[in-house]
Amino acid sequence: MEIEKVLKLSNATTLATKLVINLGYTTRMLEETVSSILKEYDISMPQYNVMRILRGQKGKPASLACIQERMVDKNSNTSRLVDKLIAKKLVKRRLCPTNRRKVEIEITSNGLDLLTTLDPLTEEVNSKNTANLSQQECIQLNGLLNKMRTHE
Repeated sequence: MEIEKVLKLSNATTLATKLVINLGYTTRMLEETVSSILKEYDISMPQYNVMRILRGQKGKPASLACIQERMVDKNSNTSRLVDKLIAKKLVKRRLCPTNRRKVEIEITSNGLDLLTTLDPLTEEVNSKNTANLSQQECIQLNGLLNKMRTHE
């Protein structure tokens, strides 16, 4: 259904504004479908993002700054997210052996196991969410979104 009908937008709404509203609305819809799966495992989207970042480190620890830099939601409180994941024994924190002022974060085997469980579930939801798009349309949409973020 068109965003104008869903949100009852006025005809005076500009094309650029409709696009931004549509992106925001669609983003929330997509997040809700993944969040509903993660909720069953007591994990939030930002926590899931932290765990995926740490898995991507391939066994190497990451600093809080490195995690923050790679977060999808840049407004997330990375320290708080890591603390919650530590409490759930999904990640661990340690002092860097060569620089005692630096904190390193690593994913635990419990965290890796949980991601192994969640990966096919989130992939299935992502496939359903993009089912109305062809592979070429997915490539095109990714390209357009990348282009949109590179305004100067």
